[in-house]
Amino acid sequence: MSFIEEIKQRAKKEIKTIVLPEAEDIRILQATEQVLKEQYANIVLVGNQKNIEKKAEENHLNIKDAKIIDPSTAEEYEKYVNLLYELRKHKGMTIEKAQELVKDPVYYGMLMVKEGKADGLVSGAVHSTSDTLRPALQILKTAPDTKLVSAFFVMVVPDCEYGEKGTFVFADSGLNENPDAESLSEIAISSSKSFRQLVEKEPKVAMLSYSTYGSAKSELTEKVIEATNLVKQKDQNILVDGELQLDSAIVPEVAQLKAPNSPLKGEANVLVFPDLNTGNIGYKLVQRLAKAEAYGPLCQGISKPVNDLSRGCSWEDVAGVVAITAVQAQ
Repeated sequence: MSFIEEIKQRAKKEIKTIVLPEAEDIRILQATEQVLKEQYANIVLVGNQKNIEKKAEENHLNIKDAKIIDPSTAEEYEKYVNLLYELRKHKGMTIEKAQELVKDPVYYGMLMVKEGKADGLVSGAVHSTSDTLRPALQILKTAPDTKLVSAFFVMVVPDCEYGEKGTFVFADSGLNENPDAESLSEIAISSSKSFRQLVEKEPKVAMLSYSTYGSAKSELTEKVIEATNLVKQKDQNILVDGELQLDSAIVPEVAQLKAPNSPLKGEANVLVFPDLNTGNIGYKLVQRLAKAEAYGPLCQGISKPVNDLSRGCSWEDVAGVVAITAVQAQ
């Protein structure tokens, strides 16, 4: 059974409600039909009801079991306006501004999650990452045990002997541009938890660099070494090593030559990139050249499950991320 099929089966064990605030996009409606057909989550579509229903009808999509909410006519509208005002008035929020923002489907969806009317939210097919994460951080805040919100991809590489049978977490591949050593250590810790939660296997974390064990020396390599040491100090239960080149991290034969004493033994399944350039380029290379499934950017560190989509996503990607979000909500 593939990674995403296993996730769907887990989602079915405890059905959660996921909000999709980009409901007038055809990919979202196609994904909604599939999720409801497979019955692994309840779906709330937020947007203009007439437009949503018209688009579904024109494309012969059955979304009748989805709940559709139009923020401007919703019975919860005034309640959510007051809630947003109370949450943000110390930051200069006015009632008038809140009235406008609550009409925005992403803000409305986040308020639903805040109020427990839904368990998670998936956005990003149309919106930028900042347009998805800004309301998440304003309304839902960071998780209690997390210092940093970061983004990761679950990469599933076909016919691959590396990682966890071809399954990896890549982080941060979507959010933090140039994390310092402290931030990089937090990304590694969060990513190990995400791997354990979603893949249900032991995370083996590689802190990646262009250098292995001092084969080069610069500010860039020192940052990765410092971050590795911080992870070890913060959580001694995490199997982590660095700085490592990619081949030293995932190829046992290369690890034996370049890093014979590495506790990872070339079997890393969580790859922590030194910055967003490398993380983003890395995931897209693997996705396109190895024909890998790329689920994300998934978010870690927010108090409730909120996941971002790539604007180039397919409807199948959306359906997969809905399943992942439902499992995170369990």
